Amino acid sequence: MAIDVGPHPLTLAEVVAVARRREPVRLTDEALAEIAHSRAVIEGLAESPEPAYGVSTGFGALATVHIPPESREHLQASLIRSHAAGSGAEVEDEVVRATMLLRLHTLATGRTGVRPSTAQAYAAMLNAGISPIIFEHGSLGCSGDLAPLSHIALALMGEGEVRNSVGEKLPAADALAAAGLEPVRLAEKEGLALINGTDGMLGMLVLALADLEVLITTADIAAAMSIEALLGTDRVLADDLQQLRPHPGQRLSAANMRKVLRDSAIVASHAGPEDTRVQDAYSLRCAPQVNGAARDTTDYCAVVARRELAAAIDNPVVTIDGRVESNGNFHGAPIAYALDFLAIPVADVASMSERRTDRLLDRHRSHGLPPFLAHEVGVDSGHMIAQYTAAGIVHELKRLAVPASVDSIPSSAMQEDHVSMGWSAARKLRLAVDGLAQVLAIEILSAARALDLRSPLSPADATASVVSLLRRDVEGPGPDRYLAPEIAATTALVRDGSIVRAVETVTGPLNTLED
Repeated sequence: MAIDVGPHPLTLAEVVAVARRREPVRLTDEALAEIAHSRAVIEGLAESPEPAYGVSTGFGALATVHIPPESREHLQASLIRSHAAGSGAEVEDEVVRATMLLRLHTLATGRTGVRPSTAQAYAAMLNAGISPIIFEHGSLGCSGDLAPLSHIALALMGEGEVRNSVGEKLPAADALAAAGLEPVRLAEKEGLALINGTDGMLGMLVLALADLEVLITTADIAAAMSIEALLGTDRVLADDLQQLRPHPGQRLSAANMRKVLRDSAIVASHAGPEDTRVQDAYSLRCAPQVNGAARDTTDYCAVVARRELAAAIDNPVVTIDGRVESNGNFHGAPIAYALDFLAIPVADVASMSERRTDRLLDRHRSHGLPPFLAHEVGVDSGHMIAQYTAAGIVHELKRLAVPASVDSIPSSAMQEDHVSMGWSAARKLRLAVDGLAQVLAIEILSAARALDLRSPLSPADATASVVSLLRRDVEGPGPDRYLAPEIAATTALVRDGSIVRAVETVTGPLNTLED
């Protein structure tokens, strides 16, 4: 079903649907009416002798240069060509598609002054599965994601390179022709309207939030599996203890862990007075506090994302009452701060996960498990180097948690003398989220092996469902074998939500307080 794009806000789920599942889009009648209304305002300004930024003047530091009518179409095309100056590796297809959808949404608000035909051509390019090639570097997160959006606009003009719906790289003109689309000749204000937005960094924020919704729940499952495998106690997860510190995320994470550990014979086996341990290590006992704080952070950042999804970012902007006003809404600070904020709990959740993995492998702290979960101690190394891998990733995540948004490098002859660096914050967050998935996978892989080694004691039904899922692709305990494919297979199950779904077949929905 097509996603309606109009003046109303998009949802997080709609962005993910278009970016990842390639759902089609449709400009609503209301959008086309709003676009036509604001276009009439721009055309009136184009005929006026008074200068209007982006309509009859140059851009940025050249805003005082008057452009005669006969040069204005060339002005718009020159803007796009000169600003399509990205460099580095190609950006992922899902990011390109999210960026295109979000720019289309701003066009659909009727606040930018483009022609209806231009917005329709943009939507048609997205629906045809044409993804303009944009690059890793080129945005400072202020005045919009200029270079990335310019590469998209360049493709709309039939220039530059794209990938088609099957991923083939080809000239934009050829891809448009194959899809039955005509290149767009930009009119007054349209070049500026196509590139002056924070759509790239917002798209990456939305995609990260979708991933973290799965990964933080997976972190709860991983922590519960490790508690069980390490003969930890579930008493610290009691709901009345969580309510003493009423953070909603903490309470949800503890509830998830209680559900996962329900009816565990392993936990019950050491619940009596014969177990003389007073309390577990922090990486076990405080998992709800850390995972819960990460959950609350993502909730806050989702609020920021939803506000941005309701925004119309352009400069100048056509107001509802027909004024054309310069503004600073293109500054990426609100998104940049959220992106940087998320990188902190991502690193910390991964750090705690790695500590639990290390504990599973250390015979002095694992309460009866063999060293490194090895089959034949001394001959086999077990999961020793898997922990090295997790530690190396966590080190990288700590580096990626250093904020990008505290930096600013002035540009455009000091006209743009403060920038957000939000694009950089978004790019490093994508790396961090990917790293978190791998670290959690290594913990789950190790915890599953440890649970098998606790036989004949039986794990909880929910943790057993995870072990059973893993055993389709990963063998149980035994002599050393090639471990990288097992880490990769487990990581895939973490990323796509299979681990969470396996648990929910036993527990019912997680992330609820019903026990």
